[in-house]
Amino acid sequence: MADTSLVKDGLKYTADHEWVSVEGGNARMGITDHAQSELTEIVFIELPKVGKRYAKGEVIAQLESVKTVASVYAPVSGEVIEVNSQLEDQTQQINESPYDSGWLAVIKMDDPSAADGLMDAAAYRKLLG
Repeated sequence: MADTSLVKDGLKYTADHEWVSVEGGNARMGITDHAQSELTEIVFIELPKVGKRYAKGEVIAQLESVKTVASVYAPVSGEVIEVNSQLEDQTQQINESPYDSGWLAVIKMDDPSAADGLMDAAAYRKLLG
């Protein structure tokens, strides 16, 4: 059973365990605490390229942990306008602080209302429950 106390309120979530913080027309995103704990120690990340467009559900990043390789999916459609390049040298930030210093990318959403279709914290806790 997942520890639902580590689900952060005020964010949006996907069934693939990505989180989104809506910032105007942009979506800052990363993987959830549940996802990082399932992956265990993350040792490598392949971040998306700034300027590249992704459709919702497309693979936007790859994470390699000591036990597996996992795909991270775009939670919304749009253009990557920023990536957290610090993670390339400090992948442990994803494990230590998935909602803060461990964010992966910022996407300029094609349709800012698209985030409304994602789960809120209560729905994500229920999914994990």
